[in-house]
Amino acid sequence: MNLSLIIGWVLAFGMVVFGIVFDMAKGTVDFGAFVNFIDVQSLAITVGGTIGCLFASFPMSYLKGIGKRFGLAIKPKKYDPNKYIADIVEYAQVARTRGLLALEESANQCTDPFMKSSLMLIVDANDPEKVRGMLDDTIMFMCERHENGRAFFEKGVAIFPAFGMLGTLVGLINMLASLDLSNPQALTGGMAVALITTFYGSLFANVLMAPIGMALKNTHDEELLCMQIIEEGVLAIAGGSNPRYIQEKLEFMLPKSAKKPETSAK
Repeated sequence: MNLSLIIGWVLAFGMVVFGIVFDMAKGTVDFGAFVNFIDVQSLAITVGGTIGCLFASFPMSYLKGIGKRFGLAIKPKKYDPNKYIADIVEYAQVARTRGLLALEESANQCTDPFMKSSLMLIVDANDPEKVRGMLDDTIMFMCERHENGRAFFEKGVAIFPAFGMLGTLVGLINMLASLDLSNPQALTGGMAVALITTFYGSLFANVLMAPIGMALKNTHDEELLCMQIIEEGVLAIAGGSNPRYIQEKLEFMLPKSAKKPETSAK
């Protein structure tokens, strides 16, 4: 579970609600003020318009996967780069003592498809440069797929405020069309309704869509790092490098926060 996303949502929406209902002058909470920020027409324009525009921007084959991507943001896959480094060091020890062909058994037991295919490439005695090219292409295609997967939410960040402003313009036009200077209360009420759409657009864009896009980006970055570790590690194994050297080389790729205090290779 992505606790930071859940906590962030609760905090963000909670502070917005607090700002709406809390009366600083009186030091009291008035939940009745929350009613002023509920407007069905504004929701229809902002939320309905954005959803319609997003649906028009992507094919149905893509839209069918939105729920899966949303679930991935809530419950992302876990990638432990230190675990990958430990596995690669173990594979390096096997290759150093028993030869590259002995890695075939290890590859067949590997649950990570990218690790398995990478090991099989060097077991089959492919040219290291060709192996690097194939692995680079695999990583590049993965990046393109993930970028495409985030596009729905990133586009939503841009479209929500646009429809919020559109709703504000609609409200202002209607207000001016029925302007009655003898009834100023109607004028202020119409202005409030017109501005609610801007509020909705900004709220949903920055509190809903943007965090989901960033959550998917963070998961992508973790997977990308592990794939790069696999690539460099496997190529180092193919080059006959010492397991200790491979471990130190791969640990240089880790951010300080991900490094273990003490690591060792046999």
